[in-house]
Amino acid sequence: MRTRRDGAGFVLLILIAVLFAGAVVFTLTSLKQDPIEEAISGDRVINTLFVLEAEEKPLATYVLMYYPGTRKAAVFNVPGEVGRILRSIDRVDRIDRVYAPNRIGPYEQEIENLLGLELNFSCVFTTGALVRLVDLLEGVDIFIPGPVAVYDPANPVFFPSGLVRLDGDKARSWLSYQPPDEDEGEAASRRQRFFLGLIRRLGQRKDIFANPALAGIFHGLIKTGMDQQAQLRIFGDFAGIDMDRIPIQSVGGTRKEVSGQTLLIPYYDGSQIKEFVRYALTALTRQSEGAGDERVFTVEVLNGTGTTGLAGRTAELLRGFGYDVISIGNAARNDYESTQVIDRSGFREVGAAFAGVIRCGNISFEPPAYGEGAEMILQNPEYKADLTLIIGRDFDGRYVTGG
Repeated sequence: MRTRRDGAGFVLLILIAVLFAGAVVFTLTSLKQDPIEEAISGDRVINTLFVLEAEEKPLATYVLMYYPGTRKAAVFNVPGEVGRILRSIDRVDRIDRVYAPNRIGPYEQEIENLLGLELNFSCVFTTGALVRLVDLLEGVDIFIPGPVAVYDPANPVFFPSGLVRLDGDKARSWLSYQPPDEDEGEAASRRQRFFLGLIRRLGQRKDIFANPALAGIFHGLIKTGMDQQAQLRIFGDFAGIDMDRIPIQSVGGTRKEVSGQTLLIPYYDGSQIKEFVRYALTALTRQSEGAGDERVFTVEVLNGTGTTGLAGRTAELLRGFGYDVISIGNAARNDYESTQVIDRSGFREVGAAFAGVIRCGNISFEPPAYGEGAEMILQNPEYKADLTLIIGRDFDGRYVTGG
């Protein structure tokens, strides 16, 4: 009898130990903060990868950088033809070569390497799911500058100009049609406008997150790797982003033929896009100190040298830093020795920051062309850009070398 009681006591001790260990694990798990909540409430930028997938390949790829502390965001467009040494396959190829619908990890890693940042979350939309998502949202609004008419008997495409609400089928057509005279930059701009409209519409229709039935449908249309509660939490927080002031930048580079295909080789071996990202991170996390921090400043770029195309390349550079370049042209003469910045923003720190991007020390200040209370819009005949850059011979395409 004693042996049986000793055995029963031993089993009881084991049971108590197992229960105690389970309680410890449960307590530690409970104390660990939800990763979504930790990301949103923490003092850091949330980087989310969005992929629009067509026929199991990326049709468009964007990285949304969002800082909850300021409610500011920026978007980077990553064209699929970006060429680089892909570590996962150990050769130079298109960045989207490593994309696989059910194994997005290598693609995420290559984009992290390209941009020099860590991705926190990823969201993948197939075109079929996107049609249903847009209809669930009751349409997505985009601005179309001019009417679109593609007379293809197999797939005619017609869109009016102005603010247009696209339903699901129209959204798919808008993203996928390819007119023969449209270059890749125009196609990218068209898709970017839709992406921003989609994120804006998700914010406007955040009421669907509170409806269990609609929330379940929404969760099933996006591949995120997150559970439904976490997914709704992150998209609900995105609803606070001011999409009207969000800058969108694209990876720029030189097109080269490599192994029989045209690749977009990033400028300066990829260091320029990483610099854009660092600049965006600083802008997102900077707390507003006045009206100057709440505006996207307009820029005029004038080529004061005899180098053809320098103004256009410089405009692309400045857009990468979030400036709204509204005018490109030639200066009154082409023999400027020194690069100049003319600041009409009304905020001296703005001109200094702009000049600092290209390391220019030659800054002059003028009063804004519009008077107090005048509309600061491009249609105003008296409007002049906030900042004018006159490129001189001391500008090497990236920096002023003697200023």
